[in-house]
Amino acid sequence: MLGNFQQSHLRIEVEAPARTLEDSLLHPGKLRQWLWVQQFSPVPPEQFYSGFTFTAGVEPVVIKHQVEVANSHCLRLLLSQGIDGYQEWRWGEGWVQCRLEGISLLPLNLLQTLSLLRLRQFVASQSQTG
Repeated sequence: MLGNFQQSHLRIEVEAPARTLEDSLLHPGKLRQWLWVQQFSPVPPEQFYSGFTFTAGVEPVVIKHQVEVANSHCLRLLLSQGIDGYQEWRWGEGWVQCRLEGISLLPLNLLQTLSLLRLRQFVASQSQTG
């Protein structure tokens, strides 16, 4: 894999209960609504589960994801192809954090920051409409 080893650890406050964050991260249908435009293959199940493997991305950058952990407070994905490494999401009442480590040509810290901000915006809109 070409690229640099990068790591990024970010935690933000989010005005949302842990259950809303869990739904937004573990349900691919919701994930698609807030994560930057991506195509998923194969079509993911209703909820992520350990062992499920999928690719997501926008051509020409496609990232293979293998769900290593999926529970009520953690989603951990092993990544390959566009990023060789892992991404781990953890959340609780009013907070979410993401850890991303890997080798890639992509600017991982920037992508992770944008993802967290989009998630915050998404859950805020969910609480306004719900």
